[in-house]
Amino acid sequence: MSAIFAIWIFMTILGLTSIGAFVWAIQAGQFHSLDDGAESIFDAEEPMGSVTDAFPGHSANRKIFANRQETPQ
Repeated sequence: MSAIFAIWIFMTILGLTSIGAFVWAIQAGQFHSLDDGAESIFDAEEPMGSVTDAFPGHSANRKIFANRQETPQ
């Protein structure tokens, strides 16, 4: 019975810590603009939606799924 009580206390502390971290993140502005991080990897030379990177020896304009085989269902 004491093991169940210890687990219950541990889970309560973990839950309260998680809620506290979430509230802190909201107050600190961590969720202010979620798109900024995703768009920060693009610059003027590589606009969003255009693939300009390629593996050495392969064309950058090649479709990603061109070699993908369709499986019968």
